[in-house]
Amino acid sequence: EMCIRDGPEGGEMRVLIGGMPFFIRHRTSVEIEAAALVNVESLPDPQSDEERLSPLPDGSFNPAILVTSGSCTHLGCIPVGPAQGDMGDYGGWYCPCHGSHYDTSGRIRKGPAPKNLPVPNYEYVSNAIIRIKL
Repeated sequence: EMCIRDGPEGGEMRVLIGGMPFFIRHRTSVEIEAAALVNVESLPDPQSDEERLSPLPDGSFNPAILVTSGSCTHLGCIPVGPAQGDMGDYGGWYCPCHGSHYDTSGRIRKGPAPKNLPVPNYEYVSNAIIRIKL
């Protein structure tokens, strides 16, 4: 279980669970808006931003928190992001191994990666605590 309030707005926490990397991004209102304005049909792996979120205990969504796998879907490298100062061309993550760019929702926008950064199976234990299930 992780307290999601620990991460500053615009930053991310990187965690290893079972040897697998995960990103927990505390998105700004600008990042949330950028993710929502994307024409989903134009994406290589079409998913809306809301489809990439899990509900809070009351059934609503907190778009400020995005949880994704930390492995690039091309060859499994670990993309860089806010903590490393390179969020790629779309404000999300950039994989320096082969040049994949992900947006603020973790969706692939440019480069060889075939799929979005996967959203793990996770749940909100409370509004401030999540549990990632392997």
